[in-house]
Amino acid sequence: MKGKLLSLVVLLFVTVALFGEKPKLMWIDCSANWERFSYPDSIKHYVKRCKDAGITALVLDIKGTSSELNYKSRYAPHKTEWKGFKRADFDYVEAFLVAARENGLKIYGSFNIFAEGHGLFKKGLVYTTKQHWQSMNYLPEKGVVPSSQIEGKAVIFSNPALPEVQEHILNILKETLTLYPLDGIILDRTRYDNITADFSEFSKNEFEKYIGEKVNRFPQDIFEWVKGQDGNYIREEGVHFKKWIEWRASVIYNFFVKARMAVKEVDSSAVFGAYTGAWYPTYYEVGVNWASKDYDASKDFKWATPEYKNYGYAHLLDLYTNGNYYYNVTLEEYRKSEGYHKNETDSELSSGEHLCVEGACIYSRKLLGNNPFLGGIYVEDYKKDSHQFMRAVEMNLKKSDGLMIFDIVHIIRNGWWEELTEAIAKSCE
Repeated sequence: MKGKLLSLVVLLFVTVALFGEKPKLMWIDCSANWERFSYPDSIKHYVKRCKDAGITALVLDIKGTSSELNYKSRYAPHKTEWKGFKRADFDYVEAFLVAARENGLKIYGSFNIFAEGHGLFKKGLVYTTKQHWQSMNYLPEKGVVPSSQIEGKAVIFSNPALPEVQEHILNILKETLTLYPLDGIILDRTRYDNITADFSEFSKNEFEKYIGEKVNRFPQDIFEWVKGQDGNYIREEGVHFKKWIEWRASVIYNFFVKARMAVKEVDSSAVFGAYTGAWYPTYYEVGVNWASKDYDASKDFKWATPEYKNYGYAHLLDLYTNGNYYYNVTLEEYRKSEGYHKNETDSELSSGEHLCVEGACIYSRKLLGNNPFLGGIYVEDYKKDSHQFMRAVEMNLKKSDGLMIFDIVHIIRNGWWEELTEAIAKSCE
């Protein structure tokens, strides 16, 4: 009991030392808010509303899923138009930076790291000069196909293992912090597309180097799609499946090491942060181990090797927020529900008490140890149920080290500024 109490005291000290009060972040997606924030006066108005509601920091989308940046860059296209609406020629990032400073808010730039194409609008570098960057996905019946050829796919990922892809992103991170004195950056979509990615020849060769032997049957020795009696395909794991999961986690981990070094090289005081989903038991499907290195997943999960824990990257982050994206707020509510849920990155339904806001916070604390985290909310999960939204805000602020709201567009559309203000105020009592 003493050890647990000491750990909580240390965690509280770390959080307060870094942020003062518990941080409350408002995420500002670029595309969803495109027209609204195409006017400096509108930016000033809504930044002030965030401040008045109790928000302490903004997370400004700088690199979206279409490869474009919200400033004029040497490395990527400049986003000037979306869905037929062309933005006036002003410095979007600077406008938010100034408004944040005027209101005493911190501001972090967010980047969709390994997303390089918007599949619905056929926009992004993977559709123009960098087609070879795109993820190669292994699908039932179709085999290995380019991600951009998958019908209805909204986000086209690059292959995280490609050195050219990594260098491109590192250049963008360094350029952004050189041009704008942001308080830090937050990496989003720093992962593989899903369990079907990436099965390119490059990845095969890199994996063989990692394990020190040839893969005789690729991709079947990783896993194979087998048709069940009900006509649906299931994944049958091959001889190298667990090492493949480990290797992918090493790719993402090593990129985080490089990204942190790149950020600190430009500004040693800049906060280096990341966002992921909170559903750890299935998040291995996207090649990510966001836990502490002290947590050995192989003791709890059959998909993990004993070496998997070497690629837990929590200690590399100054700020970490994960998405507790569940309608059920309390454990009691979850236990009364059907219990099954499919998260954004999951290949199938899952169950477990981590699939509610309270349970996700408790579980994240266990995995992260003394590394602080901010519980995230997807406002749309609550539709028009403002009371449930408020309870989720309060639960995250009670059980985690802060709050992340995704996204401001939903607060505006629902008119939930008073509800947000009240929930934050109540949590601070």
